Amino acid sequence: MAPPDYGQSLAGFSINLLSANLARALQFQRDVLQADILHQDEDLLILRGYGGNWMVHADHTYEKHPLLADTLAESRRGAGIELRLHHCDPDATAARAVEQGFRVLDGPRAQPDHGLREVHIIDDDGYVWVADTPLK
Repeated sequence: MAPPDYGQSLAGFSINLLSANLARALQFQRDVLQADILHQDEDLLILRGYGGNWMVHADHTYEKHPLLADTLAESRRGAGIELRLHHCDPDATAARAVEQGFRVLDGPRAQPDHGLREVHIIDDDGYVWVADTPLK
């Protein structure tokens, strides 16, 4: 499945992890967690198990994203994980976050590679929440 098609097929809640060593992450996911590998390449793992799907991206895929700097610094609780809410309006969510004094890390903006419009927001515990909707 093409990445934009996969991105637009997501619903509900999902997790995206960043990994410094995708081969080792694959070994853990497959051999320890016994997750099914839905997709595997040098940039991304898409996994299924225990009633859910999740992703692991190689660090280099985030080289132009502010989340990577936080992740590599390891100075923020929750660094390196995205908690994704699919079909959650990124523009309205960003406006509410700003209104309530939360930090918008990135967006809202179109991510054509994902087939989504996204916003990344950091909560007070340092976790990054991503609200997204399919691009029209």
